[in-house]
This record gives sequence, C-alpha cells and structure tokens, in this order.
Amino acid sequence: MSHPYKGFEPKWFNQEFSKLSYRSIFKWGDPHQIKAPRESLYKLMKELFQLSDSDFKEYTENLGTDNVKFDIPSPITEEHLAYFRQICGDEFVRTDDYSRLSVAYGKTMYDIMRLRNQIVENLPDAVLYPDNKEQIEEIVAYCQQEKIPVYVYGGGSSVTRGVECVKGGISLDMRLRFNKVISFNEKDQTITVEAGMSGPNLEKNLNDAQKLFGAKRQYTCGHFPQSFEYSSVGGWVVTRGSGQNSTYYGGISDIVLAQEYATPVGTIKTDTYPRKACGPDLNQIMMGSEGTFGVLTHVTLKIFRYMPETIKRFSFMFPDWETGQAAAREIMQSEAGHPSVFRLSDPEETSLMLYLYGVMDSPLKNIFKIKGFKPGEMCLFLGYTNGEKGFSKNLAKHTKKVCRQFGGISLTGYVTKGWEKGRFNDPYMRDTMQDFGIVMDTMECTVNWSNMSKVHAEVRKYCKSRPNTICMTHMSHVYPQGANLYWIFITIMHDPEEFRAYHAGILDAIQKSGASMSHHHGIGKMFAPWLEGFIGKNEYQVFLALKHHFDPDNIMNPGGTLGFDLPEDQKISKDKKLYE
Repeated sequence: MSHPYKGFEPKWFNQEFSKLSYRSIFKWGDPHQIKAPRESLYKLMKELFQLSDSDFKEYTENLGTDNVKFDIPSPITEEHLAYFRQICGDEFVRTDDYSRLSVAYGKTMYDIMRLRNQIVENLPDAVLYPDNKEQIEEIVAYCQQEKIPVYVYGGGSSVTRGVECVKGGISLDMRLRFNKVISFNEKDQTITVEAGMSGPNLEKNLNDAQKLFGAKRQYTCGHFPQSFEYSSVGGWVVTRGSGQNSTYYGGISDIVLAQEYATPVGTIKTDTYPRKACGPDLNQIMMGSEGTFGVLTHVTLKIFRYMPETIKRFSFMFPDWETGQAAAREIMQSEAGHPSVFRLSDPEETSLMLYLYGVMDSPLKNIFKIKGFKPGEMCLFLGYTNGEKGFSKNLAKHTKKVCRQFGGISLTGYVTKGWEKGRFNDPYMRDTMQDFGIVMDTMECTVNWSNMSKVHAEVRKYCKSRPNTICMTHMSHVYPQGANLYWIFITIMHDPEEFRAYHAGILDAIQKSGASMSHHHGIGKMFAPWLEGFIGKNEYQVFLALKHHFDPDNIMNPGGTLGFDLPEDQKISKDKKLYE
C-alpha cells in the first residue's frame, strides 16, 4: 500500500476473492498484494485526466470476483484424453472451465479487459501439466500424428497474445511440475533447468548454490525482467527477452548456452560450447521462435558470480532529453565498461517518476529550482554497476564523471533505491487503477542513436493524439550503437476493442518511424501483422522455411504467432494504411 493519504483516498480494492474467479486470472502476481499510487501521484493523475474525487468513489469496472463459468464445451475426444492421461496422470489432464481459461490469456491490457468483461474466447480444449521432457516429447509426437494444435503456457506474462489458443487443441501448463534443476556445473559456470522454472526459483537455486550443489560461492543468472517474479525461463528464451540488468549481463540470447526442443519432426538439441564456427547458430535460430517450431524443454544458461556488495548506485538529472541522450551515448561508447541498470527517462516520465518514487516528497525537489532545471524538460537518469569490486567502483566513477561533464546534477543513489523497491511490483498498480477505468500498458522497440529522437517524437505524437493520455518513455537495455525505447501509456478506457485499435496504432507508428517492432517483448499474435513489413519479404521467407521444416502441419502455436498462417490482407507494411 501507499503512504497514508492526508485527504480523500479512493477505496482501492484489497479484499479476498475466490481462487476460481476471473480476478484470480487477470490480477498481477500475489493475490494478497496491491499497489496504490502515492497521494501526490493520485492528485497529479486527477489533474492530468481532468477528474475529481467523486470519480473515484465507485468502481467503474467489473472487479472480476465472480467464479469462472461459461458454456463452451470442450470438443476433445475421450480417446485423446485417455492417451494424455496415460502420459501425465489423471489429475494432470483437465478440461474444467477454470483450467481452460487460466491459460487462455496473457497480461496485455487487451487480455485483462476481456477477462474483466467475461469475454471468453480462444480456449484450449484441454490443459496438460507435464512432469518431464519425455512426457512432452511423447505428447508432441502424438499431437503431430493426430494433428492436434499445441500451445505452451509458461509464466503467463506475455503482452503479445503469445499464449492464446486460437485453434483450440491443448495447452501445456509448465508452472505446476515442469520447473526443476537438471544439472549444475560450477566449473563451466552453467545451470540446466526445465523451461517452466520461474525467475525467483532460478535465482534462489543459484544464490543457494553452496548449500544445494556444494558450490564454492553464490551465483546469479543476471536476468531480471520486470515480470521476473511471474515469468519463466522458457518464456524468456522463446521471446528473446531482456532483463533490467541486460546492459551488463546481456539479454537472454547472450545468456543461453544450449537448448532442447520437442518438435513435430523430432528432438532438437544444441551443444554447450561457448562459441563455434559450424554454420548458422542453431541456438539463435530457435530462440525467438515463440513455440512455433516446437516445445522448449531444457535450457542451459551461463551464470555469474553473485556479488551484491559491489553494486554502486547513482542517479542524475539532466536539463533536457537531448543532453541526456548525448551523455548516455558517451557512457556506452567510452569503452570504460557498461553499467548494469541503465535508465534514462524522457521529460514526461521524469515528471511522474519524481512523484512515484517520492522525490517530490523529499528535499531533493528544491535542488532543481536552484539549478534552473525546468519541469517538463529535465530528464532523470538512474542506474548502478555490477562486477568485481574495483571494476564496479571505477565504472561508477567514470559514469558520474561523464554525467557531470554533460551538466547532470547528482541525486546520489536515493532515487535508484526508490526505483529498486518498485522494480518488480509496479504492475500491481495496473489492477488498482483499472478498477476505476484507468488503463496502463507498455510498448517497446529498438533504435539506433542516429534515429532515437525521430522515433521518440513520432511514436509519442501518435500516443498523445488521444486526449488526456499520459505517454512516458525511457531508454533502457543500452548498447554502444543504440538502445531500447520503452513506452508506458496511461489513459481512460473501458472497451477492449477500443484499446486494441489504439494499441495497433502505436505499433503502426513504431513501424513507420523506422524502429524495430520489438526489443524484448516478442511478437506473438498481437504484433504479428507488422513483422513481415519490418524485416522484409525475402527475409521473412527464411522464417517460413524454418516453420515448414520443424512443423510441416502447423500444429505448433498456430493462429498467427510470428505471422505464420496469417492471411495476406491482415499484414501491414510500412507504406500501407492501418485499416485499409
């Protein structure tokens, strides 16, 4: 909860609700945890959205406390169910309403709004809970024989409609049983896990390596997406995800050493050598396939020494966005090493972050007036360094030196510590605010330094074309050649289809601005219409050839993921109008 309000405080929903309810599916994370905005942020939102306290006296949206119930019978045959029960066990093959809906949607606001409105569609016919890779291999082989569509549900944090069972079939829910450590190799600094392993479980195993595996020291994977607490290793891999510390540790495509898949044409297994020149890299070919080639079963990851005591935190305020960009580029191109967390917010995000992380409730707010920094122009930079003690200390010193050279005001590590406290629980605020009709969602893309300002301006222009809409942007996952731009938009909206149209418009603006369609969220079915237009027709034929090889009968995640089996008239090119 937030700090106590001095004035009127909305009745943020914080009650018990059924484990079989719609809310239990769409709510983020721990059912007993919520996050409400600070009073200063609440007042700011009222001003921005032209609302008053009276607009927050009653919930405007369905709270989703009804138990899941719908009249959509499962069409799967008893013969198929009997076979799957023979593999997984009777209790691990389910066709009840709740089980089917629990794996049907991810966590984009379009999914959440449909669940709130009890719009039930694109269900699997049955949900299976496998226990080992041999079971998965047998299931995939049987589904290939019987032409049964196969979908996979990891942590359920997809924001691209990546898990949606458009063609029915079965969904493999990896959370319950497929989440074990297969092997730990301290000499090679690797760990092999089942794809359903959650982020916290992975880190716990690595942090406790001395006790669990007899290791000499503690380790970390270094991969911490915002969805860390409720996403799976398999989900990270098949979407080519990146964590908030990726500027130092790398994205998941840098961390993965080997993979194993159950595909319709048999098992695909890569080796664990750190580098080789033996043709195209099969590891990179399989990553990002989003379940369209096969089911990821085992993953071998590089691991790193866990040294939280060497972290050096910093935060700075720059006078404007262009200056902040220039400083960020110098930090990344100066060859002094790369900070681990690296986040530069544009003016609108800076304004809200100052409220969200309590800066405007602290003496720091007076510094900006003294230094002549203007609200609506200044930009917040925060981060920290990791690594060996001397390296981390020297890199932090260098980073601070560059920031001062570009006119940055040091805010010490205070703001960074505030960000760390909320780095994984900000999504809880989405549910709290949406109970009152305020929706919040995110988009991201990759840019080069040379087109960053252009992309930022053009995408922001579209986002702000909707009246009374907050559009925040920050740079993160940064490289010597460019960065990820991450948009957070907040507006008032009630209709799922209205949201879908607005979301599509943002995707269209991203494509036409010249940025990549995704940096780390993946493509799924929601971004798929723009994919071929982004990478090119000839280039897309390579994807199709791989799909035809691994999955000749299109049983793996069918229905538009990565644009496969998407009708031509639904594809959107850079020179095509969105709804023509």
